[in-house]
Amino acid sequence: MSIMSTVTAILEPDADGTVHVPVPKDLLGGKLQVTATLQAFADSDESHRRQIMAEALERIAARGGVASIPDPVAWQREQRKDRPLAGRND
Repeated sequence: MSIMSTVTAILEPDADGTVHVPVPKDLLGGKLQVTATLQAFADSDESHRRQIMAEALERIAARGGVASIPDPVAWQREQRKDRPLAGRND
């Protein structure tokens, strides 16, 4: 069985040029085939940015909003887990 998911995101590359794509929970734990289209995002394209933000907020609302997160502090810690930084061995 093949599960597919489309992720649309505007990402800022890290200093080393990498980007981190959010992966839906139902696709965690295995190998993923990823196809990426990189396109510079112009800050002047305000209407497009607003549309993307509105769609993201609609998805959050469809999942029950913030109330669906029982422990927001634990959720935030999980989302912000430390990743090794390029060039740092501390």
